[in-house]
Amino acid sequence: MSPDPAQSTTSAPTQPSPRDGARSPLSPSRVLDVDPLLDDPRTRIVVCCGSGGVGKTTTAAALGLRAAERGRKVVVLTIDPARRLAQSMGIDSLDNVPRRVKGTEGDGELHAMMLDMKRTFDEVVEAHADPARAATILANPFYQSLSAGFAGTQEYMAMEKLGQLRARDEWDLIVVDTPPSRSALDFLDAPKRLGSFLDGRLIRLLTAPAKLGGRAGMAFLNVGMSMMTGTLGKLLGGQLLKDVQTFVAAMDTTFGGFRTRADATYKLLQAPGTAFLVVAAPERDALREAAYFVERLAAEDMPLVGLVLNRVHGSGAGRLSAERALAAAENLEEPRIVDQGGGKAGLRNSPDTYGSSGSPASEAAAEDTASEEGSPATTERSVDQLASALLRLHAERMQLLAREQRTRDRFTARHPEVAVVEVPALPGDVHDLTGLRYIGDRLAAGRTELS
Repeated sequence: MSPDPAQSTTSAPTQPSPRDGARSPLSPSRVLDVDPLLDDPRTRIVVCCGSGGVGKTTTAAALGLRAAERGRKVVVLTIDPARRLAQSMGIDSLDNVPRRVKGTEGDGELHAMMLDMKRTFDEVVEAHADPARAATILANPFYQSLSAGFAGTQEYMAMEKLGQLRARDEWDLIVVDTPPSRSALDFLDAPKRLGSFLDGRLIRLLTAPAKLGGRAGMAFLNVGMSMMTGTLGKLLGGQLLKDVQTFVAAMDTTFGGFRTRADATYKLLQAPGTAFLVVAAPERDALREAAYFVERLAAEDMPLVGLVLNRVHGSGAGRLSAERALAAAENLEEPRIVDQGGGKAGLRNSPDTYGSSGSPASEAAAEDTASEEGSPATTERSVDQLASALLRLHAERMQLLAREQRTRDRFTARHPEVAVVEVPALPGDVHDLTGLRYIGDRLAAGRTELS
């Protein structure tokens, strides 16, 4: 490499430091190795979690493809409505039923599906209520609103679907792409949130008449409910309150089933054979969210295997720091007398009408400019301008690397026990199996070097 213009040729070479923008390597003991995890037949569920927009869907798909091509029968469950998983796997569309992915290599199988939240809720009702009651529930306006948009329903139904897939015991490995929630903790909190709703004072009050039955129930309804319905009717509207009461009466026998299954799935997430991978970008907010999630998993005794640090930037010229690159750019841009064309010195110092439109100076300058087009001096200045622009771009990249490094180091200092694997930022989106294989390769141990 040619000598840096900003550095003396006699200076001794120095080792790069994080402050200069070069990335310090991870300790070998803290590098996450995904292949043993995917190859272990005891690993039955891998949950990719993290805040929205950090690449969970791509990570889940890459892990699923890698496990399938290493011999396992895998299903990837995505909750991403953007349908990027289907596109990257060459499938026109995904739905609530696992679809076989074509084009995989090796002896394994890869299946993919996208959670249909409402359809999953409907399946739960149909499976745990007799046909007449199920029809009543499905047609209820309050149920339709609840199943389509109640806070936490998507996360809860993701856990319902996970429980269904695991119960079928059809796949060696289930890879879950958690919902694109504002907070990564929503996935763990959803069952408790829905359980609190089902156990809430309003629900218990509304179910009381049905539980009492007969004349006692009617008496309660006529006396106690009359005051409550009068107040709620003004707040919610009479028709909505009637829909809620009808829904609660029809769903009463299935409430316990919701809670039981939520508890069972929660225990499944804590059991051996389940592995959590936290996915984050090297940004402050994303890694702060990841830190919260790591602490929550530890508090809930859930098995965390490591952190996937996604979209990490690198540079093939890491020894050239941002400071040196900027100094070199300024050196190239700085006008000096040696850069001026010949024959101009006298004109610059002339006391005659300098710069006026009809002056000899302006005419001579115009002639010199015309004669200099395409000259070696002009070409050299163009090369200097290009080199300066490239140096400034490199400085910006190294400053970005330094910020990412500081952010990662803060996380690893706070959680030194968490193994980390870094995946480089790509110039575009992953849109096929080749791209997913590349991500899978970079997730594998020993291939985390960035370029």
